[in-house]
Amino acid sequence: MDYGSQRLIDVRASPRHPEDMPVLAPSMERLFPQLAAAALLLAAALPATGWAGSAFNQTLSLQGISFQVQSSGVGSQQQLTITTRGAKPAIKTIRQTVNGQVVGAEVADLNGNGLPEIYVFVQGAGSGSYGELVAFAAIKGRELSPITLQDLSGVSAQGYQGHDQFQVVESCLARRFPIYKPGDSNAKPTGGLRQICYKLKAGEAGWILRPTSVLKF
Repeated sequence: MDYGSQRLIDVRASPRHPEDMPVLAPSMERLFPQLAAAALLLAAALPATGWAGSAFNQTLSLQGISFQVQSSGVGSQQQLTITTRGAKPAIKTIRQTVNGQVVGAEVADLNGNGLPEIYVFVQGAGSGSYGELVAFAAIKGRELSPITLQDLSGVSAQGYQGHDQFQVVESCLARRFPIYKPGDSNAKPTGGLRQICYKLKAGEAGWILRPTSVLKF
């Protein structure tokens, strides 16, 4: 199913030119067709040098429900507003403070239950440009249910120092970031790139994005 989401949401900077994108070996493409396609679309992960703090306003629709995502404010925090339309009964507007700048949003149905989720991508201030995900799932007869992104741990967290990118790819939320080795400067990571595929699963207290595969380039 095509959710119109085949575009980069880079929480650091704008995509580079296509000729700068990494190329996967054919064997990798056969084993991981969806993530291989994502890798070709994602820009090379290099640390950003600035942080604009500008406002964001975008409306996204899927399965008869639309989400208007807006942010305002300057400095290290912004006010995020998510207005939902088309749901019956009506869903209450979400308003919350986020630590950083809203830089993108995507709508998808990653759990395949016929109801959409809204994914909002936030770029933190500072040299690390740490990525944060704010996400909610629509549930019939209820308010939007928060979605939790499972924390990085173990091998997946080794060498992580921010500069995240997020993108919805088919039924997966892909997260990509550079890997830092000891002694690397913030501007020059030398450990390659790590890409994690998260699947949306039901948890005890709500929906959770759990890692199901990890690739290194």
